[in-house]
Amino acid sequence: MDYDKKYMARCLELGKNGIGTSRPNPSVGAVIVHHDKIIGEGFTDPYGGPHAEVNAVNSVKDESLLKEATIYVTLEPCSHHGKTPPCADLIIRKQIPNVVIGTVDTNSLVFGEGIKRLEKAGCNVKVGVLEDECKQHHKRFFTVQNKQRPYIILKWAETNNGFIAPESKEKQEPVWISNAYAKQLVHKWRSEEHAILVGTNTVVADNPKLNVRHWTGNNPTRIVLDKSLRIPNNLSVLDRSILTIVLTEKEQDSKENITFERIDFSKELASQICDVLSKYKIQSVIIEGGTQTLQSFINENLWDEARVFVGEISFTKGVKAPVLKQSVTKEEKIKNNTLRYFFND
Repeated sequence: MDYDKKYMARCLELGKNGIGTSRPNPSVGAVIVHHDKIIGEGFTDPYGGPHAEVNAVNSVKDESLLKEATIYVTLEPCSHHGKTPPCADLIIRKQIPNVVIGTVDTNSLVFGEGIKRLEKAGCNVKVGVLEDECKQHHKRFFTVQNKQRPYIILKWAETNNGFIAPESKEKQEPVWISNAYAKQLVHKWRSEEHAILVGTNTVVADNPKLNVRHWTGNNPTRIVLDKSLRIPNNLSVLDRSILTIVLTEKEQDSKENITFERIDFSKELASQICDVLSKYKIQSVIIEGGTQTLQSFINENLWDEARVFVGEISFTKGVKAPVLKQSVTKEEKIKNNTLRYFFND
């Protein structure tokens, strides 16, 4: 058995617990092993709290064992002072002799400096265990660091004959293409991401709340496209219950929990939206808009992942689903629905 991979896999499991709460810090997982026995583990606390390495060390009952132990971490331990002291210094101070790292931290404040500091102190450092999996786990953090924009997830549901919405409907509420299990999964996804974006037509047609009422977790920041400010004030996205950013071409004073940002709707939208999201330090966003909004990100090649539900129902007429040139990366069943994942490599 490859024990390094075994314990790094456990780190990845732990790291999932901090997704949606640790930002802007990455959600790191850490495991401390002594003679092939886990004696401590942890993951990153909400921002301002302890990092994964600190929580793992603090969970060890007999600290004398640390001098013969190995610490596994999904991401290179930090070497700079932020809200908390450097984790590399903690490892050195506790005299943990062996450090196994999933992937190097590309943040310019770290980027190999943590590894250098550990090696200079005499630690035996191994880098690159389950590296691809660790990079995937930290995809939001790396996208912000390397591309200076949020990690972008496109999400929609389409009928088995390729429609995203019916041609017309009687009520101002969504027409559900996917099932209740898919709905709950979507709310879980919302709790993991920093923001959620929709266009005017989706808001006016469906009056969505864009919260996580079917899951436990933080509500994402709402991003709403409203070129002419025609969304009525009585609709849910303007109820001030959640931080909301409205992108418009009109001048409008911000109010409690609602901020207005001007963009030029005559130019390509996706890149302008990314600029606004970066201004507010948004690390990830789910695009849940209609076909026009989704296709704008596809056409500008500003997306990282697409998650598409395919339902059993069909519409005779309606709004066609967005078009992706990429092939399906993986596919799974959600009861009677199919969930397809696409990755923009």
